[in-house]
Amino acid sequence: MNTWSKWFVAALSAVLALSIFLPTASADKLSDLEKEKQQVEQEKNNLNSEIQSKNNAIAENQTKLEKIMNKIQELNGEIEETQGKIDAVQAQIDQTKVEIDELKESIEELERKIAEREELLKERARAIQLSGGSVDYIDVLLGANSFVDFIDRASAVNTLIEADRDIMREQAADKELLAEQKAEVEEKLAKQESQKAELVDLKDSLDAQKKKQDDLQDDLKAEQKRLAKEKSKLEEEHAEAMNISSSLEKKIGKEQARLAEIARKAEEKRKAEEAAARKAAAEKAAQSNASAATVTQAAAPTSSAGFIRPAAGRHTSGFGGRDIGAGAETHLGFDIANVPGTPIHASASGYVSYAGAMGGYGNVIIITHVINGQNYATAYAHLNSINVSVGQAVSQGQNIGGMGNTGRSTGPHLHFEIHIGSWNGARSNAVNPAAYIGG
Repeated sequence: MNTWSKWFVAALSAVLALSIFLPTASADKLSDLEKEKQQVEQEKNNLNSEIQSKNNAIAENQTKLEKIMNKIQELNGEIEETQGKIDAVQAQIDQTKVEIDELKESIEELERKIAEREELLKERARAIQLSGGSVDYIDVLLGANSFVDFIDRASAVNTLIEADRDIMREQAADKELLAEQKAEVEEKLAKQESQKAELVDLKDSLDAQKKKQDDLQDDLKAEQKRLAKEKSKLEEEHAEAMNISSSLEKKIGKEQARLAEIARKAEEKRKAEEAAARKAAAEKAAQSNASAATVTQAAAPTSSAGFIRPAAGRHTSGFGGRDIGAGAETHLGFDIANVPGTPIHASASGYVSYAGAMGGYGNVIIITHVINGQNYATAYAHLNSINVSVGQAVSQGQNIGGMGNTGRSTGPHLHFEIHIGSWNGARSNAVNPAAYIGG
């Protein structure tokens, strides 16, 4: 090899090496952003779980609150019924008092009559004394002047005696009746007072129960308010996390776009250098075939015109809807099953933008490509080994890892995705890999 050829090869190698290691810092930043995004997603999931927990607690409290409200309604009905009984008893008591007042008036009238009779008897006694003697009914009879007079006097005495007896009997009967009625009324009044006291006690008891229920209701309402406040705070945090996630998505998109631009420029530069190398080799072909061979050997990996199948094995699941036992879902990739450790190859040349664990993907590698001026991203998930690092340039067909069963996986297989443009968490630009690599 002549001196010029050696210099050219060395210069070309330096340029290619610079182009390979230039995007490393950006790729590392992208990897850090992806990890930060995973943390935010985990925080969002935790917040969602806490919000659901608060919803459950609020629903449970609401059920308790409704039961207590129903109980309060029942107690209100019982209280109204008790109050009705109290009112009825009070009406009986009021009626009894009226009857007692009437009996007292009757007693006063009888006592007045008795007093008048006693005064009349006293007047009669004084009249006898003024006449100068002690006259009784016998004296009146013996003082008769004739038999006719005696008969008249006897009749008068009998009439007077009978009148006195009637008065005394009436008075005695009235006094006894009044005493009986008064005792009956007093007994009835005492019984009603006892009933009233019992009903009042019952009302007090119900009022106490109602107060207890009201206090519990207030406590539950306060708890509902507290839970709602906590839920609102969690929702605010979740919304903030969503904003952070959206911001990270934009940052990741920018980093991937920048990395893709670097890859595009690197691809253009490689093509230019390759063209120059081929031209120089053609010019020197007559002098030495070794120079052309050396240049070809020193060239960096180039992008192919398309994608290749990334692993050997059996195609088990395609792009679109499917159900693997957890319900219907959308599958945005192409699954290839084989034994653990089966080599995984880069489907196209490019730069590794992510290499590590990522949730349900398990161990995953994401490669950014520029093919014929179009940006692409490929993802290789559920790996049991990763043989590349972030920022590394890889060639189409290069071994980048081993097939595995990490993450959300039902068996050892490769989950392979192709995205037109940069990869994003929502995988909104995923396309059917079968259209690019064949079934």
